[in-house]
Amino acid sequence: MTVGPGYGAAAAGRGQMRASTEDRDRAVEMVTKAYTEGRLTKDEHDMRVERAMTAATYADLDHVVVDLPGASPVGPPLPALPPKNNALAIASLVCGVAQVMLWPLATIPAVVLGHVARHQIRRTGEAGSGLALAGLILGWIGVGFLVLAVVGIAALVAVASHSSGTPAG
Repeated sequence: MTVGPGYGAAAAGRGQMRASTEDRDRAVEMVTKAYTEGRLTKDEHDMRVERAMTAATYADLDHVVVDLPGASPVGPPLPALPPKNNALAIASLVCGVAQVMLWPLATIPAVVLGHVARHQIRRTGEAGSGLALAGLILGWIGVGFLVLAVVGIAALVAVASHSSGTPAG
C-alpha cells in the first residue's frame, strides 16, 4: 500500500513531491507500530526508521512502508469538512422569507427558531449564524409590521366609532 493518496500514473507526480517532517514522523509511527506488533525485527525497524527520517519525497516514504499491512496514507492529511449549517437556522430564514405569503403565521416561528438556532450554534459550533440572524431580523421586521397593523386597525376603529357617535349638525 502506498503512503500517499493514489496509485500508478496518478500517484507518479505525487511521488516526486517533497515530504515534510510531519510526513516522515507519520511513516516512523507506522514502522514503530509494525515493530511492536512483531511484523519487523529490530534491525529492520532501525533501518526503516533511518530511511524514513532521511526520505526527501513521498516516493521515498512509500518504499519504507509499502509492505506493511494496514499502512495508511502518510501524505498530507485530508482537509476537514466544513461544519454543517444548523437546521433551525435554515428554518428561521425560511420562515422569515415565507412572511411574504404567510405573514402572521410565519412571523413568530422565524423569531423563535432564530433565537434557538443562535443558542445552538454558540453551543455546538455549527455553521449558519448568518442564516439565523437573517431569519431573526426578518421575523422582527414582521413583528414590527404586525404591531403597526394592530395599531392602525385600532386607530381606524377609534376614528370610525368617534365619527359615527356624534350627531350631524
